[in-house]
Amino acid sequence: MFRPILNSSLRIARPTASTVVKARLRAYRYLSQEARSTIQKAIEAKPLVLFMKGTPDAPQCGFSRAVVQVLDLHGVPPEKLQSYNVLEDPELRNGIKEFSEWPTIPQVYVNGEFIGGCDILIGMHQSGELETLLENSNIIPKAAEEPAQTTSS
Repeated sequence: MFRPILNSSLRIARPTASTVVKARLRAYRYLSQEARSTIQKAIEAKPLVLFMKGTPDAPQCGFSRAVVQVLDLHGVPPEKLQSYNVLEDPELRNGIKEFSEWPTIPQVYVNGEFIGGCDILIGMHQSGELETLLENSNIIPKAAEEPAQTTSS
């Protein structure tokens, strides 16, 4: 889906006279507007979007597995989650890093907004922020509040 769009975004810059001393080619990637638009549409397609190595049923790295486990702990329904296996598309793997300006995968988006990677998600889970975010984003139902307990004398 992403490969044809992202293929054309690689630009090679040769060293200028001032950098001849370094004597090496440098590759600079620029995400084309078309590729940026395609990724933007992908992250807005579902309330929760996960770019990962592997699939939720078969994660291919420990960090992706940890993110899937955290989302499972919160009961994220499959119909609210869209995942993309970056191992199937190397151009997507690089393009999503440029898009988010985040160097690692997995990457989590909620309602089109970049949340972070595995470490951020686990930190949010531990602090309770993730549950609040998922509830406020209508991804998971709000937890029923416990009634106030009264003490009898």
